[in-house]
Amino acid sequence: MLIQSVMGFDYGTKRIGIAIGQTITATAYPLTTVLVKNQQPDWIHLQTLVREWQPQVLVVGMPLYANGSTHVIAIAVQHFTQQLATRYQLPVYTINETLSSVAAAEKMATPVQLTTEKAPHSTLKSKHSKKKNNRKGLDAVAAQIILETWLTECL
Repeated sequence: MLIQSVMGFDYGTKRIGIAIGQTITATAYPLTTVLVKNQQPDWIHLQTLVREWQPQVLVVGMPLYANGSTHVIAIAVQHFTQQLATRYQLPVYTINETLSSVAAAEKMATPVQLTTEKAPHSTLKSKHSKKKNNRKGLDAVAAQIILETWLTECL
């Protein structure tokens, strides 16, 4: 079997989480997050990632409600999927991504240590920045989960 590099995407209106995986072990790893501005992904950043990782297949999470109906963002995801296929001339697959962000949050959860000592003071800005960085990481982990699901269910 030829080892195939596969790139996965968790599309959002502000960020797109990206993961990279391969078919021989059906594993994936969170890679990065690409920003979306004015409903346009950072295509330069995406182009750089596609050139660097050279995937043979692209996988995009399709948001569905728990009852199977299409989520309101699905039209934007379909448009993004079509753009990927046109720009990179690669096969693009979609897979149900229901609850991938919840699973990503659970995967990223770390045990909280209880202490009676007060934590060092931090500014509101640093708390806000940490929350934004966690969200970016969450998007890439959600892309990892989407890609791992595709690798195990669709190969």
